[in-house]
Amino acid sequence: MPELTPPVAAKKPIERIHHGDVFVDDYEWLRDKSNDEVLDYLRAENAYTEARTAHLDSLREAIFGEISARTLQTDLSVPSRRGGYWYYTRTVEGKQYAISCRVRAEGDQPPATDGEIPGEEVMLDGNVLAGDSEFFSLGTVDVSPDGNLLAYSIDLKGDERFTLRIKDLTTGELLPDELPEVHYGSAWSADGSTIFYTKVDDAWRPFQVWRHTLGAGTEDVLVMEETDERYWIGVDLTRNEQAIQIALGSKLTSEVWLLDAQDPTGEPVVVRPRVEGVEYDVEHAGDQLLITHNADAENFSLASAPLDAPGEWSTLIEGDESSRLLGVDAFAGHVVLYRRREALTELAIMRRDGDSFGAPEVLGFDEPIYTVSPGRNDEWDDTRYRFGYTSLVTPGSTYDVDVATGERRLLKQQPVLGGVDLSAYTQYREWATAPDGTQVPISIVARKDVTKDGNAPVVLYGYGSYESSMDPWFSIPRLSLLDRGVVFAIAHVRGGGELGRHWYDNGKTLTKRNTFTDFVAVAEHLAKDGWTRPERIVAQGGSAGGLLMGAVANLAPQAFGGIVAEVPFVDALTTILDPSLPLTVIEWEEWGNPLEDPQVYEYMKSYSPYENVTAQQYPRILAITSLNDTRVFYVEPAKWVAKLRATAAGDVDVLLKTEMEAGHGGRSGRYDAWREVAFTLAWELDTLGLA
Repeated sequence: MPELTPPVAAKKPIERIHHGDVFVDDYEWLRDKSNDEVLDYLRAENAYTEARTAHLDSLREAIFGEISARTLQTDLSVPSRRGGYWYYTRTVEGKQYAISCRVRAEGDQPPATDGEIPGEEVMLDGNVLAGDSEFFSLGTVDVSPDGNLLAYSIDLKGDERFTLRIKDLTTGELLPDELPEVHYGSAWSADGSTIFYTKVDDAWRPFQVWRHTLGAGTEDVLVMEETDERYWIGVDLTRNEQAIQIALGSKLTSEVWLLDAQDPTGEPVVVRPRVEGVEYDVEHAGDQLLITHNADAENFSLASAPLDAPGEWSTLIEGDESSRLLGVDAFAGHVVLYRRREALTELAIMRRDGDSFGAPEVLGFDEPIYTVSPGRNDEWDDTRYRFGYTSLVTPGSTYDVDVATGERRLLKQQPVLGGVDLSAYTQYREWATAPDGTQVPISIVARKDVTKDGNAPVVLYGYGSYESSMDPWFSIPRLSLLDRGVVFAIAHVRGGGELGRHWYDNGKTLTKRNTFTDFVAVAEHLAKDGWTRPERIVAQGGSAGGLLMGAVANLAPQAFGGIVAEVPFVDALTTILDPSLPLTVIEWEEWGNPLEDPQVYEYMKSYSPYENVTAQQYPRILAITSLNDTRVFYVEPAKWVAKLRATAAGDVDVLLKTEMEAGHGGRSGRYDAWREVAFTLAWELDTLGLA
């Protein structure tokens, strides 16, 4: 076999351009070329990657077969009640996309999910809507309050710009209304005559709410526009269908407006005008508003406010240093708190007694590591609460809890086929010590027969940005790693939200390096504690977690045998220096503004992965990107891979794989997604010496 070499274009030097008072790398690399030149380059990289990994073909097929065999491919979700119908989605073996369905409600219990449901009405078939497109995604699936109309939007490229259509569910016909270039989400007026939707600006920032009156033949009306480029905007109908809620927010500040759902042409009313640094969410509780906010508590408190004086907040639950209040769901007879405590999520029920609320009653669970989260709860008068539960060893489970009695009913647990014995796996919680003494939680899962002999292969996953927590979750594809002796670990590093708001605040802007040193500390802990040794650790992360991967590759390449960086934000400084790029201005409150603050510029330059590639030995690296990604352009990993090959010392084993028909989330069809997962898992197993 002839020697394989990367495409010549990948070794081109990166020119530098002047940007204000600093020089930054030319973000136009590749993008200033013709479309055909770009596509040819990316295809050449894909061909090189495919050739370099050709020896893994049979392993990839084996893993894909394992995922397929363990997944119940013809299945349906637990039906959720709204009005006179139960709504659910179903999948069919051999078909890529879900089918959205409903059935008329008879009784108060959801239909069984172990077979066909008599009287089923298909609202949308994603496989039909996708047609011959290589990509398909739904931005909204929104039934009008009377159940007669369905608003839905589709994206056939992966660039997150959708076309919204309206379907008459009584006749099955599409209405002539067609709204192009809309963003996620929508909201109906109470009478179903009007649909509200959002649009994005040139930087892909949702900045406008529009009102469309069905069949009117008139121009749509701009309801609200946000001109501050730090803010996004969203729209929704409250659970009790009393108000259209328009939420505006930056990374640090919120503002909510309410519009009477019975009067869609009326004027929205602000709950409380924005105050820099104050975040709040609003839940309509019928006779009052419930507000989750941080005006007086770092970890957020809960307040109530009269409908006619929404800015007058009275504290119901004070902030707590030991728990982070994430949100609240309000119903006619109860309220459910969603919180985070000791790196675990928590639900607590408060029963209503007139205008007052009882003490929170926490739903307890037996496993030491788990994730519990709100489910779909559309009915204002419901006396049960739907929630989801999972852990590293427990498949995703859907429960209803009776609010009055506390009795729980398991409605469904994700089936795992193929004779898998779930009792063969176990999970652990350990803590690593960061360089500054901070204790960093780790969630670990492995087969029970894996011992701490210092030799176990490990895949270590991390993210650590935007206060997004990587809570433990069950994964069928992960079983293909575990059954080959791999230990899977999640590093709950600062920048996430696992341990409250301070955990996030100490991993952003001028403390961002804590995210990276925490992750390295976790890798070192796994080696020192007897699980493994550095060359048997593959690190993995995507998007902002891809920035984490690039940063630790520079910071501690000796701590890892391999790194998987998915849609990685590895050219962070260049991107954040350019306010014309999608979402950059919004991101300044997360990373800082290097255009205005020299300290931020120097700090970002000290960790931005592309800027800090040096002539040192790097572990094996697999970078995966998507051509139509509007959040992290494919140019970032392309530049990073080129610089690694041109700069790194010793043997350089760096691959770039571009999904040519996908966006930020990768391939959209489930079988296509499984094949991409199989590709990554096979590469990880090969890197760990298990191929």
